[in-house]
Amino acid sequence: MTMVQLQPCSTSATPVHRTVADAMDTAGPQVCDDMTVEVALSVMASARTGHLLLCDSDGVCTGLVTQAQLTAVRDGSAYTDRVQLRDVLGDRGPFTSPASTMAEAEHTMRHRQVDALPVVDEQGSALGVLALAR
Repeated sequence: MTMVQLQPCSTSATPVHRTVADAMDTAGPQVCDDMTVEVALSVMASARTGHLLLCDSDGVCTGLVTQAQLTAVRDGSAYTDRVQLRDVLGDRGPFTSPASTMAEAEHTMRHRQVDALPVVDEQGSALGVLALAR
């Protein structure tokens, strides 16, 4: 995954308004949200990625989970081998559009305290991922 360093907009006479489409990385692995946590961790290890995009049975992106989130769930006292990704995800989102400005996406990421956002089209299909650099 390509990490993106978000920077404040230029204050010059001709400000550059980069969009999410300019900075996003390809979507990477997408899995159905009924997959179990253990299988998802195995998929992540095989794909050598730190996150998975989740889709429902209609192919609509329902969110993003990280390896850290899934490991914490698996190591928790309430974990069973039947826990599905949709149980981990909770509420849908947040998401961003490829037409959103980087400033809008950065605000969403900071407000929701996430390091990565799924980028979706008008139908909810995943197009990519926008990630903050650390």
